[in-house]
Formats: sequence, C-alpha cells, structure tokens
Amino acid sequence: MTIRLHDPESRAFASDNYAGAHPEIIDAIVAANGGHQISYGEDAYTERLHEVFAGHFGDEVAVYPVFNGTGANVTALQSMIPRWGAVVASSSAHIHTDEGGAPERVAGIKLLTVDTPDGKLTPELIDRQAWGWGDEHRAQPLAVSITQTTELGTCYTVDELTAITEHAHSLGMRVHLDGARIANAAAHLDAPLRAFTTDAGIDVLSFGGTKNGLLFGEAVVVLNPDASDGLPYLRKLNMQLASKMRFISAQLIALLTDDLWLRSAQHSNAMAAKLRSALEDAITSGRAPGLAFTQNTESNGIFATLPRPAADRVRERFRFYDWGPTAGGSEQGDGDAPRARDEDAARTEVRWMCSWDTTDEDVAGFVAAIEAALQA
Repeated sequence: MTIRLHDPESRAFASDNYAGAHPEIIDAIVAANGGHQISYGEDAYTERLHEVFAGHFGDEVAVYPVFNGTGANVTALQSMIPRWGAVVASSSAHIHTDEGGAPERVAGIKLLTVDTPDGKLTPELIDRQAWGWGDEHRAQPLAVSITQTTELGTCYTVDELTAITEHAHSLGMRVHLDGARIANAAAHLDAPLRAFTTDAGIDVLSFGGTKNGLLFGEAVVVLNPDASDGLPYLRKLNMQLASKMRFISAQLIALLTDDLWLRSAQHSNAMAAKLRSALEDAITSGRAPGLAFTQNTESNGIFATLPRPAADRVRERFRFYDWGPTAGGSEQGDGDAPRARDEDAARTEVRWMCSWDTTDEDVAGFVAAIEAALQA
C-alpha cells in the first residue's frame, strides 16, 4: 500500500533539503535493488564509485560514503588532526553553528572561530587564530575548515582557495572543505570540481549530495593521502558505516554521471538568480518598499532584509527561515540553522533557498507574494 501524507505540489523557499529526491536518483536506487551484494562497502557499486570520483578529483582520491553531512565533517576532521589539534573556521561555519557541538563533543576537536562579513576566510583572518604552536596551554591550530559555497551563499574563487591552502600549508596546517553545496560552487565558477579542490590544494573534502537531489548520503573524499589517517575505523566509530552501502554509492554514481550534479546545481542557481533579478526590479520600480539584500547571490541562496510584518505575511504561503535577531530554534532539525546577526529588531534578515526542482512558476508566485506583503 502506498500512503501519501503531503501535497506533492507544495513548495517552499526555506531549504534545498525540503526538495524530494531527483527521479534519476530514485531510478538508481531501484536499479541497485534486488539480489545480494556484499555488505559494508564490498559491493560492485562502491567499487565503481571510487572510479567515478577519481574521474572528477584525480587518481589518488579515496572516497568513503557516509549517511549525512555532520557525519562527513566530523569524521573527516577527526582523521586530519591529533587529539590536541584545533580547527580554524568561520564563525558562521556549519561545523560551528549547525552541528549540535558534534565536532567538539563527538570528535573532541576545539574550534577556533573567526568573524567574517561574508562567510569567507582569508589568510589574514586565519592568522587571527593560527598561533600558539608549542604552547601546551593552547589547543594547537592544525587545520582550517572552509565551506564552498559558504553558509551565507557566497563562493570562493579558485585563487582565493589556493591562497588559503598555500598559507595554511606553509604553517603546517591541513585544509578541509565542507562541500555541502559544492555543485552549486562549480556551477557558479563554471569550473570542474577538481579545479577548486584537488588542484587548489584542498586536503580532504566533505562531498554533499542531499542538498542536490540525493535521498540520503554524502561522502568523505581524501584528496591528499598524507593528510588523513584512520578513516575506515573512524567511519565505523562515528556510526557512519552503512551496511547496505550500495544504496548510497548508487546515488552518488548517478549524481556524478551524465552531469546530473551540475545540471541540478545550475538549475537551482539559475532560479536564485531569477528570483533576485525579479526582486531587484521590484525594488527599483517601487513595488517592494523596505526590501534589501545583505549578501551577493553566488549560489542557490538569497539573503535579504524586510520588515518583520511583511515577512510573516509571506510565510503564510511560503515557508522560509529568519536569519536575524529572533531566529533561534526556528529551524530545528533542518541542518541549516538561522543566524543572529541583525540588531535591528524591526527588520528581519531572511534566507531564501532554491532547489533542483524550483520552477519559474514557483519564483513568480513567491515574488508576487513578497510584493503584496510589502505593499499591504
């Protein structure tokens, strides 16, 4: 018996996690079903997965499928530094704000955070926390973690990433990249995945799939074998070893085959650009009084401020999240928790996300709702 408990036509702009799985991903799961395959990764799909990732990241790559993004980040970072090591990250980084303290409590890793206006670290910002080596009273800064695209929707350029890795490596630090939306970065940069990962000097990558059409599943990807140790054991220790791993691997194979990953990301980025353009036109023409943008739109997310009553009126039709002063707790369980960065309680900073399945009609309806709310 098939039971449907929701309206399949419903749409929201709260998170790309809201979208269902891409039909090609569902087809891949169905194709991997039936018969018996060896469990815990000794299956034909996981073996093929290594070849697929090597085609995108280079022959030395090693890939470890996991269940979710937090598990990928925690396991990756744990493999990169010793128990006394610390990780430098942006204060808006997912590992700091959205993972329930898992890096600290599960991995035992001290996070050394730096405030950034746009979510992006620089060598100079890293240096604010990259000090104290040899001081037994200070957790040793031995790795840098950056997010591509960032939690504020911005995207590092290849040159910016290369500058970070060269600087970090010169200090004896390793570099981790949280790639929850790595496909959106590639679409924005119009560059292959390898160009801003392996070739830019990234050591270990958390590769995201769920936000780009997977049903479930991410991967820890080791690009520099000398920068990571013990991953087979840490994956099990952190409860990220899937017994029926073929179903994660089959999804990742489908995502990285025939450019599904890129097509989906290009579409979600394009929908965000279309939404921003329409709202900019509404601002210029006076149809959206009180609306302003807070970040560049360089992926599938838009950050803006608008009067709180208008935001509440729009939310009656389309769900989305506050990113401002009263945001705490409104996005429990989604994995992209709100920020408290705007001190003006009369205005609300919000985040609007587009997905692989966002349509032109969705955007038009959302724009109309925003205009109507701001003119009410």
